[in-house]
Amino acid sequence: MRLIGLLGGMSWESSAEYYRLANELVRERVGGLASARLLLHSVDFAEVERLQAEDRWDEAGVLLAAAAAGLEAGGAELIVLCTNTMHKVAPAIEEAVSIPLLHIGDVTAHAVRAAGLRRVGLLATAYTMEQGFLRERLAGHGLTVLVPDADDRALVHRVIYDELCLGVVTEESRQAYREVIARLVAAGAEGVVLGCTEIELLVDQSDSHVPVFPTTRLHVEAAVTAALAGD
Repeated sequence: MRLIGLLGGMSWESSAEYYRLANELVRERVGGLASARLLLHSVDFAEVERLQAEDRWDEAGVLLAAAAAGLEAGGAELIVLCTNTMHKVAPAIEEAVSIPLLHIGDVTAHAVRAAGLRRVGLLATAYTMEQGFLRERLAGHGLTVLVPDADDRALVHRVIYDELCLGVVTEESRQAYREVIARLVAAGAEGVVLGCTEIELLVDQSDSHVPVFPTTRLHVEAAVTAALAGD
């Protein structure tokens, strides 16, 4: 089993899900007392969030590239960046290491295409919804990506940073997300990508009448598959 390098902490609430899911999946697939071989570098999200807010993405890329290089030096055989938003700096990470970075956008797109869908809505941070780095990656796989309107984007972003990243999950916000999903479906979305790793703490398939694509779970499943293929 290959050693997976988890580059997390953005936020640790979702990184904990990565750890839990990876171990559960390995146990399910291998059996017995098997668990995942993981090496975690957890950054200080306050520092990363400040760089995001100040549009200092190059500096954020340097920070995460150094962390990824440390994971490789520690023996990691593939890198999993435990966040959608920071895939904006994926090229900087890839340049810093010689091991594969398992891109969350590719994993998600493969799942959407496997479901036979081509037109999806995207729920994520404002950075991810409004900038092109993830939408264009999905589009490169032949997908059409819809995003909520400005008011809904602000709502989705606020809930992520002010609630989910702090471990706060409320029924009020769950209902608000259901309504955003419904509006995306009304606009033509055949499915919805939960394109922020914290969103799965709030909503799941039961909150949508169309398929949802939970990027955290999909990312972990792909990582475990790749790790076990290394046996």
